[in-house]
Amino acid sequence: MALITISGYPSSGKSRRAAQLKRHLESRLADPSYTGPSLSVVLLSDDTLNIDRSSYNDSRSEKPARGTLFTAVQRSLAQNTIVIVDSLNYIKGFRYQMYCVAREIKVRVCTVYVLATPDLCKQWNTERTDGKAYAPETLANLLQRYEEPSSMVRWDSPLFTVSWTDDDVPADDIWRAITEGVVKPPNTGTQAVAKAPTDALRTLEHTTASVVTALVSEQAKYSGSLGGTTTITISSAVKVRITLPPRNVTLSELQRLKRQFVTMHKKAITLGTTEKGVVDWSEQSVADKFVVYLEENMKH
Repeated sequence: MALITISGYPSSGKSRRAAQLKRHLESRLADPSYTGPSLSVVLLSDDTLNIDRSSYNDSRSEKPARGTLFTAVQRSLAQNTIVIVDSLNYIKGFRYQMYCVAREIKVRVCTVYVLATPDLCKQWNTERTDGKAYAPETLANLLQRYEEPSSMVRWDSPLFTVSWTDDDVPADDIWRAITEGVVKPPNTGTQAVAKAPTDALRTLEHTTASVVTALVSEQAKYSGSLGGTTTITISSAVKVRITLPPRNVTLSELQRLKRQFVTMHKKAITLGTTEKGVVDWSEQSVADKFVVYLEENMKH
């Protein structure tokens, strides 16, 4: 349904704003006048994921902490959930990653920027008694490295700024953004690739080799030359029709074309493909594609 990214300085009051927002959303969903789909509100934070504040002391420990948060976002996003991500989210590249996941799943997005001055954040961090304060040097480092959200970039938009002087979050505006806003379709860069089955590479190698062997064998029956359209039996379950040039097609030529075909399709197997629909890696499908490739590339 939606991804709401909370961003702001450390100890700026993000968790307070996230809690306010969660209460507002749950209240609207429970209201008898609400007639929309059944939705749940999921709040993800460093606290709910047991990410200690010391994880931000250095990049070595911070990287797996962000990985834990990102995995939780991927797992929680769905058409029937509103996910609030209450964390620093201070790196624009990380916000972009979450935005890409949201586009892939086709849910709406918005960003809530919790604004407070660095001096206030330092003061509030010092006054914390819940054991969740940042080390002074860590706090100073995070304040310096913070990359402010911008309404000018698509992954931070729409952007709602909540100042430390505001009593509450702009719940009405956020609600409209996540229920009426435009759902941005995934582009090639954010589409989930269609993974090939585990035996696809073996099928590719075995089937193309069988086609080559069958063609050489068929040509031998006709004194080395075939020509025209003929049906080749690959196995008891796989048969293909192929149009051959009016000459002898050598084994070396067939093997060269086989290598080229296999090389092209290995990438789709190992990295996945963004072709629409389910890619068929069955023996029949591979044989049919290989035959088309042979017909297009054999010299007449």
